[in-house]
Amino acid sequence: MNVVNAVLPPMQQAMEFFGAPEEGPFVMVNLLKFKPKAEYADGSDAHLSGREAYARYGEEVAQLVEGLGGKVRYSGEVTGLMIGEVEELWDMVALAEYPSLAAFREMAMSPAMHAIEHHRVAGLAGQLNIKTKPRG
Repeated sequence: MNVVNAVLPPMQQAMEFFGAPEEGPFVMVNLLKFKPKAEYADGSDAHLSGREAYARYGEEVAQLVEGLGGKVRYSGEVTGLMIGEVEELWDMVALAEYPSLAAFREMAMSPAMHAIEHHRVAGLAGQLNIKTKPRG
């Protein structure tokens, strides 16, 4: 299994994701890896860690998720690995529930998301976003 963290999806991958059939509510599993130090494009806030920069984004995005009828279900530090093997563990896991793919797309493309995205990019070394469908 080849695992590649990324900060932004390639255009083709994003088009396939958002072009999928609508299936109602889903939970996005976010596996997050932070930069040691924040890297803002304008050089500001160089004293922040990547985790601290991402926390700024996290506070704001939680409000956006809730505003569209979703909910941040869980977030926590990764503290160990019991089964399997990866070269380097992620730093944090977050689970966010969205009412629909359309709502997620609306949030992802919104001016409000655009206004906070720089904190995410400054703080993240990479991540995996895994879309899951709740059973029954």
